[in-house]
Parts: sequence; C-alpha cells; structure tokens
Amino acid sequence: MRDTAALAQEILAHHAATFAGFAPEPVPTPTRQDQAYLAALQACSALGFIAHDAECLAQAWQARTERTGRQEPALWPDGPEDFGLQPVPRAQAFAACPQNLGLYAVLPDAGWVGRMARAGVPTVQLRFKSDDAAAIEREVRAAVQAVQGTGALLFINDHWRVAIAAGAYGIHLGQEDLDALDAQALQVLRGSGLRLGVSTHGYAEMVRADAVGPSYVAMGAVFPTTLKRMATAPQGVGRLGVYARLLRHYPQVAIGGIGAEQFAQVLATGVGSIAVVRALVNAPHPEDTAAQLMKRMQAPVPGNS
Repeated sequence: MRDTAALAQEILAHHAATFAGFAPEPVPTPTRQDQAYLAALQACSALGFIAHDAECLAQAWQARTERTGRQEPALWPDGPEDFGLQPVPRAQAFAACPQNLGLYAVLPDAGWVGRMARAGVPTVQLRFKSDDAAAIEREVRAAVQAVQGTGALLFINDHWRVAIAAGAYGIHLGQEDLDALDAQALQVLRGSGLRLGVSTHGYAEMVRADAVGPSYVAMGAVFPTTLKRMATAPQGVGRLGVYARLLRHYPQVAIGGIGAEQFAQVLATGVGSIAVVRALVNAPHPEDTAAQLMKRMQAPVPGNS
C-alpha cells in the first residue's frame, strides 16, 4: 500500500502539466487524517490551489476513494457527488436559462446594451456602477427597454430588486453579493422567476454557488484582466477545463481577459459561453467585432467534431 507522501507524488506526477504555471501554496491545517485526503491536500497545495480550494479538492478525493474503493491518483476528481453538489433535478434551483448562452457581452450602460443587442449578441449584461439609486433604476429600465424585440437575454449585475421591478430576464451576482442575501431575500429572488448567474473563482466558490442552484455559473478570471482587482490569480485554461467537467450539468460562462485569439482554446474546455468586456467596448468597430466573435463561437472545436 502506498504511503501518503508517495500517493501525493503520484498525484503531482499525473497532473502537474495540466496546472503548470502556479506557485506552490502552503498546505493548510488538515481537518481529517484519511490517507487520500492528506495526500490530495499536499498535492493540490503543491499545484498552486489556495487553501480553501485545496481543502475542497482533498475532501472530494477522499469521498471518491470511499465511494469507489480505489485511490486513482491519475484521475482528477470531477464527480458532482464527491463535492457534495446537489443531485439533478436540484431541490434548490433558479429558473433555467439556455445551456449555451453564446457570446456574452458585459456592458457599462443601457446605450451599449441596446447597441450590442441590435447587433445580434445573444446574451448581454448591464454592469452599471453608481451609488445613485435613481440613476440605477433609470439605467436598468432603459436596458430592459433596449433589448425589447431583439431576442437578447438581459442580465443585470448586482441590482436585483430593481431588475425584478423592471422585468429583466436575469441577474448576475458575485460571491459577496450572494453571501449578503439572507434566506428571505433569496426566497424573494428565486420566487421572482429571474434567472441567476453567479461568479466563481475556484472550487470552494463553485460549491457555494451550487447550494442555491443558479441558472448558470461564471468561471474566471481565465486570463489576466485589468478591469478590476482580482482576489485570486488568473485560473488558466487547465483549471477551466476541470471546472467545466465538474459543473457539466450547469450552463457555464468563461470570463476574464479572453480575446478573440483565445476563443478556440476556451471553447475546447466545453463551456457554452464566453463573456467579453474590453473586446467589444474598446473595439474601433464594435458591431463588426461582435459579428466576428459570434462567428468564432460557432467554429468547430478541434477534437470535438
């Protein structure tokens, strides 16, 4: 029988190439003494997973070992049941949205929302930053009006009460916003019929998001982005691929620093949507760029034909 250190080295040997480029993280204090758990905790920390994600992975590795009776260091864990995700159909779930949301444009105001919706972008998000409640309400209502007749699905970032009142298709929340919802607010939000998208930046946050059964899960940042200060390092395509396998029963949106030249490798992970911000807003001819990016979304993925 392998000892713990040897098992950890086997895990590293099989998966180091997938997760190359991350500096090792300190091994967190173990919460149990099972061998598969301890080996995975060491290996995942060495592969650069931060403490709460290494812990999440190690627990999943142990759960799979107990479920199957085999340690299997060559197989990265991706069984939803091993991470404690809700079985399908989910007991807690928001209204469904399309499995493939396609090109997903994140836009600063209602003018941009209308412009990209008229250009044929299938999914748009209003990310309007303001502390002025009246301005927020005006912008959200204008965005809802702007997509009328276009077929675009409109998500509102953060401002969920205004989004309900305005009749938006859905909302998008970050982890902090999700944590700020009490049980009553969550019940109101789910009961409204709005679709919910949730941002995640690693395994622990994906497990947290699954607990509320969102309509889709956003995963990132995939590549470096200058749009906002990120609490976590860019996740890279290797991590995105294993995240996509774990969340295969959810619609998935990849986000963060993704340019046209990276669409093929991102789509090869199996995600059904790519979110872009600068690629459209900073483009000299945004409508032409949107058309080009939508064409890339439809291109055959090598190896999947």
